Amino acid sequence: MQPVLAAFGNVVSAYEPVRRTVFLCVAMLFAIGCTRQEKGMKSAMHDSIVQQEFIYAVEKAPTPQCHASTIAETGNILVAAWFGGTAEKNKDVGIWLSRYESQQWSPPVEVVNGVQKDGTRYPCWNPVLFQPSGGPLILFYKVGPDPDEWWGMRVTSNDGGKIWSIPERLPDHMIGPVKDKPVELTDGTILCPSSREDEGWTVHLEKTDKDLKNWESTGKLNDPEKFSAIQPTILTYPDQRLQILCRTGNGVISQCWSSDNGSTWDEMTATELPNPNSGIDAVTLTDGRQLLVYNPDSSNWGDRVPLSLAVSTDGRSWTKILDLEPLTDPDKKEEEEFSYPAVIQTKDGLVHVVYTYQRKTIKHMVIDPKKL
Repeated sequence: MQPVLAAFGNVVSAYEPVRRTVFLCVAMLFAIGCTRQEKGMKSAMHDSIVQQEFIYAVEKAPTPQCHASTIAETGNILVAAWFGGTAEKNKDVGIWLSRYESQQWSPPVEVVNGVQKDGTRYPCWNPVLFQPSGGPLILFYKVGPDPDEWWGMRVTSNDGGKIWSIPERLPDHMIGPVKDKPVELTDGTILCPSSREDEGWTVHLEKTDKDLKNWESTGKLNDPEKFSAIQPTILTYPDQRLQILCRTGNGVISQCWSSDNGSTWDEMTATELPNPNSGIDAVTLTDGRQLLVYNPDSSNWGDRVPLSLAVSTDGRSWTKILDLEPLTDPDKKEEEEFSYPAVIQTKDGLVHVVYTYQRKTIKHMVIDPKKL
């Protein structure tokens, strides 16, 4: 027996360095996982997720509530904005902004509000950041007592969002991009996805030039009796084909197609994608695929959890890849909200998503589309 024990002891001693190495590797992986989980709270882990963080900590929130974030790349930095105040629709709601430099988000600052020349104050709504190929960074937003009566506003910045121009109102009957980013067409035209809520929920597109001087609208693209649709997002395809995907009150994401760069549009139809009457956003990737961020559970009207990511090669057939924010407790489903995503692809190829996190802060997630 003694020789056997001695031999076993020699084996254990021989493999001690291996045991220690394995232990250290496991410990490191656990630590990394804990760090990512702390930064991302309940987000699912997936190989494609490069980074996740809050733009500001809840305990340092500049306002009690926030919503409707937007993101853009300008120069070598990222800029994010959202509306914030005591609560949506309250008069103290303004547009807040943060800049991502040196691997961190700057403290949020309010850049515009709804104070009028006579001192009357209205709430601000749905900012949209957009960086055209030439010219300044543009911040579109809405001002007004509610979506039935709001109007379009804009400011511009030449220094990456540090200093902004004096706010200007858009031409009458023009709202600008209502929630999601515009696209720039090959001729330099800026095509803005827009909608109205004053005579039923209807979708339209607005075209303008880089100087934001000349505007025209397509007019309504849907019959609100068939599809109650708002907040379109634009996808691009070869041969001047465009697609819009829209939030609806019909339980599905709706779509329209154009074959002439948005001059005319086909009739609105349903996609295969569910929608619980919640905002969406999508982006055409440089590899030609389409990427959508949305709330996929339409079992209850207004559910905004989970928040998920889907991919398509043709805009018609979609594959859900992962839940950015999974449903972790069905009993608390109505209390959770991960919503109103905005998504872009930066020049390094990575995808950036920002979204409302429980109306308490804005979350930023970085995704490597090559791993989707």
